[in-house]
Amino acid sequence: MSNPLSTDNREFNLCIDQGNSRTKIGVFDGDILLEVFKYEYFDVSVLIDLSSKFKIKSCIYSSVIEVDNEFLDFCTSKFKTFVFLTHNTPIPITNTYSTPQTLGKDRLAAVVGASFIKPNKDLLVIDAGTAITYDFITAEKIYLGGNIAPGIEMRLRALHEFTGKLPLVKASTESQLLGTDTQSAILSGVLQGMIFEIKGYIDIFKFKYPELLTLLTGGSTFYFDTKLKSPIFAEKNLVLIGLNCILQFNVKK
Repeated sequence: MSNPLSTDNREFNLCIDQGNSRTKIGVFDGDILLEVFKYEYFDVSVLIDLSSKFKIKSCIYSSVIEVDNEFLDFCTSKFKTFVFLTHNTPIPITNTYSTPQTLGKDRLAAVVGASFIKPNKDLLVIDAGTAITYDFITAEKIYLGGNIAPGIEMRLRALHEFTGKLPLVKASTESQLLGTDTQSAILSGVLQGMIFEIKGYIDIFKFKYPELLTLLTGGSTFYFDTKLKSPIFAEKNLVLIGLNCILQFNVKK
């Protein structure tokens, strides 16, 4: 399917976030996110297809899996600017993590994106996915670190796999304060426990940073965004926005 944007003279940024099972790609016109694509299978053919629809000038690639050198060579030759995100890549924030080489690139990109969306604010970034992560960046763009905890599916599976009789319960947005049978007790225990956990983090950071803002992202965001009374900004494409910020920062260098 052709894209009318390919017929004009604008040049776009391509941001690639490759996870273990899925790849998410964003096409940006400057700071503006135009399109988001999701792929179960990702290789060079995807880039060739996107390049036929959009005039891509710059590209950033973040991956949590083993990267093929031929793929990197293709990207380097294809785009005027290509950034393969590593712990050595220049970024527009100060990273004080003691082991930057072990910091998840999605976590790093998320705090960069949060700092761009809400500049000059103390920010708690919560990414609810396979794991749930809590990361903090100051109004001065200093990333102080964060915590990692099991996500919804991981908690439900743990209760099933590490016990003899508890069933495997499917995640659902419908939960109550107290379960009335084993299924609802497990679901309510996991979801309510995570809600209390998130509220606890927000409260303790607000005590130290009264002007704190909280940004929520990740595939499990919809389980929590309407259940938290504290003002929360939900942005499902926060990692892509952060990758674009890092890309533009490197283009300007």
